[in-house]
Amino acid sequence: MKTLFRVLGVLVAILILLFVGAYLIYNKPLPEGNSGPEADRLANKMMSAVGAENMDQTNILTWTFNGTHHYLWDKKRNLVEVKWRDNQVLLNLDEWEKGKAYEEGNEVTGNELDKKRGKAWEIFCNDSFWFIAPTKVFDEGVERSVVKDEDGNDALLVTYTSGGVTPGDSYLWILDDSGLPKAFRLWVSIIPIGGIKATWEEWESLSTGLKVATNHRLGPVKLPITGTKAGGTFAELSIPNDPFAVIL
Repeated sequence: MKTLFRVLGVLVAILILLFVGAYLIYNKPLPEGNSGPEADRLANKMMSAVGAENMDQTNILTWTFNGTHHYLWDKKRNLVEVKWRDNQVLLNLDEWEKGKAYEEGNEVTGNELDKKRGKAWEIFCNDSFWFIAPTKVFDEGVERSVVKDEDGNDALLVTYTSGGVTPGDSYLWILDDSGLPKAFRLWVSIIPIGGIKATWEEWESLSTGLKVATNHRLGPVKLPITGTKAGGTFAELSIPNDPFAVIL
């Protein structure tokens, strides 16, 4: 038993040293930028590059994040269907109490309903950000500034001071000459190392004109986005009936 504890102690010490080493090597301080018209100009350039002006006519969106979380988002009515494993949750984001949840096809109620809705909301906030974050840089509570990236080019620093699950997170957008995102660096509460880089690549134009990146790489981790569809009505997406009728 003493030998086991010694081995575990050595392993813990190694893990701590690896983390400290990674922190010292990769951690970057949050840069300071200049806010104002130039930052807004750069943000508008990115918005234009991804076709954000088409969001108003993109009423319905579907996608799958990392092969495990499946979404049907009625953006116009602020309704979301979230599916993962054996769970299906219908969220009414304007009237929370109307949301319903199902596990293996059976409706859940009480505390379990609250847990399912909370989980669905949490993963929707995360996964929708990876899907349409470039269109959200003028949301309420967002601060924008311009900084120089490692190549000396203008990059857009965006901080979300409110909203979502983890307000206060910051992202440094690295753009190509047209304003299309190539990657961003993250300073977020769930990752202790600041400035980690995630790619935005394999861009796809949806039927409404909105562009979305269908693959991200965060270090060695790939985060693919599949099953992307967009439209103005359910019929355009070959959905015959209103899937949200039970929560209206």
